[in-house]
Amino acid sequence: MGRPGTDSRTPLLDQLQGPASLRNLNDDDALKQIADELRTELLDAVSVTGGHLGAGLGVVELTVALHAVFDTPNDRLIWDVGHQAYPHKILTDRRDRIRTLRQGGGLSGFTRRSESEYDPFGAAHSSTSISAALGMAVARDAKGEQRNVIAVIGDGSMSAGMAYEAMNNAGAMASRLIVVLNDNDMSIAPPVGAMSAYLSRLISSRPYRSLRHLVRDVTAMMPSPVARAAKKAEEYARGFVTGGTLFEEMGFSYVGPIDGHNLDHLLPVLRNVRDWRDPGPILVHVVTEKGHGYAPAAQTADKLHAVARFDVVTGTQVKATPAAPSYTAVFGRALVAEAEADPLVVGITAAMPSGTGIDAFAKRFPDRTFDVGIAEQHAVTFAAGLAAEGMKPFCAIYSTFLQRAYDQVIHDVAIQSLPVRFAIDRAGLVGADGATHAGSFDIGYLGMVPGIVIMAPADEAELMHMVATAAAIDDRPSAVRYPRGEGTGAALPARGEPLEIGRGRIIREGGGPIAILSLGTRLQESLKAAEELDALGLRTTVADARFAKPLDAALVDRLAREHEVLIVIEEGAIGGFGSHVLHHLAVSGALDAGLKIRPMVLPDRFIDHDTPAAQYEAAALNAAHIVATALTALGTSRHEAGLKPSLVG
Repeated sequence: MGRPGTDSRTPLLDQLQGPASLRNLNDDDALKQIADELRTELLDAVSVTGGHLGAGLGVVELTVALHAVFDTPNDRLIWDVGHQAYPHKILTDRRDRIRTLRQGGGLSGFTRRSESEYDPFGAAHSSTSISAALGMAVARDAKGEQRNVIAVIGDGSMSAGMAYEAMNNAGAMASRLIVVLNDNDMSIAPPVGAMSAYLSRLISSRPYRSLRHLVRDVTAMMPSPVARAAKKAEEYARGFVTGGTLFEEMGFSYVGPIDGHNLDHLLPVLRNVRDWRDPGPILVHVVTEKGHGYAPAAQTADKLHAVARFDVVTGTQVKATPAAPSYTAVFGRALVAEAEADPLVVGITAAMPSGTGIDAFAKRFPDRTFDVGIAEQHAVTFAAGLAAEGMKPFCAIYSTFLQRAYDQVIHDVAIQSLPVRFAIDRAGLVGADGATHAGSFDIGYLGMVPGIVIMAPADEAELMHMVATAAAIDDRPSAVRYPRGEGTGAALPARGEPLEIGRGRIIREGGGPIAILSLGTRLQESLKAAEELDALGLRTTVADARFAKPLDAALVDRLAREHEVLIVIEEGAIGGFGSHVLHHLAVSGALDAGLKIRPMVLPDRFIDHDTPAAQYEAAALNAAHIVATALTALGTSRHEAGLKPSLVG
C-alpha cells in the first residue's frame, strides 16, 4: 500500500518524475491533489518505519509549493533540522526508498548531502539553515551565478541565538536570500485568514514594492524630522498589520503571515517572492499546524512529533513492552527524589523536556523547572548564574547538543568552579537517529576540563546514585552521562546515595591474566566476555570505573599490576576515558613492566543509523569483540586458548 505505481489513492503522485513534474503542471488544483496524496503517502510510509511524523504532516502543502515554484535543485532549498523533510524526500528522488527511513542502509531521518542533490546541506541540529543559506548566497554572488537560496526554519529553531546571528549578518550584507519562517506554534503570528493572505500578496507584489520605493524617495527629500516620522509611521502601520517589524529592523523585507495549508494563498506569494528583484534578504512568514490533516495527531500534545510504527486508521503505535524503565525516565525519577529532599534543586532543559526526563520533574515541580528553548549556550550560563547564587541546577542536555555550549562549560562554569550538574542524555550510539545524535565526544571534550567530575553509570540503579552524587557536589561542576534506551532491570532505590568521588569497584574477581575496566553500560558486555573467556580457561577480572574523572588511580594500578592484559572499554571516541588511563599508566611507569593495554573506543568514523546492536557490532564494542581483543593481546586464538593451560592464571 502506498508504493509508487501500485496505489490508486496516489494517481498523480505516481506519475511525478521529480520536482520538475510539479513545475510542468501549471495547474494549482492538481497541486492541491498532489498535496493530499503526499500526505497519504507520508502516513503510510511512516506507519511502517516510525520516525518524525507531526512536523512532516505540517509542511506538506509548503513542500509542494516550494518545489512547484522554485527550480530545485538548481535553486538551493535548505530545511532546518530536517524533522520535516520526509515529504521533501518523497517528492525528490527517494520515494522508492522512503520505507527504509532510519533503518540500516536506508534513508536518513534528516537531510543529507550524500543522499541526494536535492539536499544541498545536511542537518539534524536546529538553527543552522540561515547561516548555511547565507554562505551559499554569498558564494553564488561571488561566482556570478543565478539561483535562489531558500532556508525553511521553524519557530522553535528561531529561539536559538544562531538564527538571529545569521539574520543580523544577512541583513547587513544585503545578499538576496529567502527565509521561510514555518510558524507552527502560533507563538509569533496572529490568526490568519483571507485578509492577512490578501495583505501578504499585496506586500510581496511589484506595485506595492514600487509604491514603497516612491514613498522612500519622497521622504528622502523631506526635512529630516518629517522623514523620520513618516518612516516610523509606515513601519508601525506595517508591523501592526503583519507583525514583521522585528525582521524589517534586521534588514529583511517581511511578507506574511500566510496560511501554510492554503495553496491559493501560498503559491502566489512564493511566486512573487521568486520574481522579486530587489536586493536584500526576504522573510516569508508561513503559519502551519503540526500534524495537520491527521486526526490522531490533533489529539496528542506533541502532534505525533516522533512515533513508532503505527496503525494509520487509529493512530495506535506498535510499541514493545519495555523490560525495564529507560535511563531517561530513571533520571527524571532520581531528580524528583533529590528535589523532594532539597528545595534548592532545579531542572533546566533546552526545549527537550520529554527527551531528557525533565518533564517528570516539571510535573512535580513546575516552579523549579526552566525550559529555555533551543538555546544550549544560554542554558549553561543560566545554570551558572543559578549556581552562583547557591541554587543546585541540573542542566539536562543531550550529549550531541551540549557540544553547542562548550565555551560556556569552560568559561562560565568550570573556570569559576560553579557546581552546575550536567545530565547528559543519549551518551554513546543512539540507533535510528544516527551520527548526528550520537553521544560520541562528551567524555573527550569534558575530560580535558580541569576540576570537573565525570560519571557514567553501568545500570539504572547506578544512575540514581550518581544523580545523588552530583547533588552533593557543591564546589565544582559535575556530569553524569547515560545512554538512550532501556535499563538492565536493576532494582531501584527510593533515592540514590552519594558515591565516593573518584572510586570505581570490582564487579568480578578473576585471578587470571585478563582484566576488563569498563566505563558506562558496556559493563554488561564485559561480563558476557568474561564468562566466555573463563570458559576458555582464561579467568578474567571485571571492574566498573564509575568515574572517568577523577580517575581511580589505585584501581587502575591494581589491575595493571595483577594482570597481563588490561582492556579499557567505553562508549566514546578516542581521547576519552581510555586516553586518561593510558596517560596515567605511562606516567606511572606501569607500561615499562610489559603490561598489554588495549583501549576499546568508538572507531574513527561516523556510524550511520541502524539498530543499536548493529551499531555496536560495527563499532566492535560488544562481547565477541572484547574476547577477540583479549585473545589477540595474549597472542593466541580462541581454539588455542582452550588447549594451553599455561595461559590460565
